[in-house]
Amino acid sequence: MSFAPVSGTQLHYRMEGTRGSPALVLSNSLGAELAMWEPQLAALRPHFCIVRYDTRGHGRSGVPPGPYTMDDLGRDVVALLDHVQTERASFCGVSLGGMTGMWLGVHASSRIDKLVLANTAPRMAPPDMWNQRIEKVNASGMAAISDAVLARWFTADFIAREPSTLAQMKAMMERQPAAGYVACCAAVRDMDQREDVARIRAPTLLIAGTHDAATPPSDAAFLASRITGARAVELPAAHISNVEAAAAFNAALTSFLLDKELSRS
Repeated sequence: MSFAPVSGTQLHYRMEGTRGSPALVLSNSLGAELAMWEPQLAALRPHFCIVRYDTRGHGRSGVPPGPYTMDDLGRDVVALLDHVQTERASFCGVSLGGMTGMWLGVHASSRIDKLVLANTAPRMAPPDMWNQRIEKVNASGMAAISDAVLARWFTADFIAREPSTLAQMKAMMERQPAAGYVACCAAVRDMDQREDVARIRAPTLLIAGTHDAATPPSDAAFLASRITGARAVELPAAHISNVEAAAAFNAALTSFLLDKELSRS
């Protein structure tokens, strides 16, 4: 296992793929960890030096006292790039990872080649919803919310036909440190990047899920209206589209990163 020192903690990360090739950072969703990117590795390894990491408070990364902020999560990635001696990288994040990507595109633009923002939004639901989730996890742990969250992560059809994948994702969510999860919930609750994203200049791909109730396609449309030149695709999936629609996600991701023709939704 590899760890990078960042402000107040350390990040667990893995480097794989083709060393010397363009660097690509993959950033997990809230309640997940770097293992969520397994469906992408075969498609990406031949072309990129991949850096997967566990967001602070998740996986094997440290769990410093919260609440966290988007500044914390974004600066962690900058410190990770410094640690692996990578001046510039492309960045792909799902949900919370996409929110981190927005911060990087605005505040660390010199470090970012291309951005892929998947199933994400610059502003989320009213604070009360996040406060209720934080209270529930603090009181009863991650298992108290896992079934409800998984029902938003995936469509009913996917849940019915992929019980083994669902079981793996449920186990992943329930093993996340409750303190780290709620600290990241606070970062999402307090975030508002709606105005800032207009400053993103990196080539940007937006990936939305047709059935995503958490960050619907309208959120991707808003980002497309604010980020100059952004391209958008819509996949037949709910919130974790890189798992539910892995083949289509991989095709869109590699086409964009490798400068191939990419159809707009």
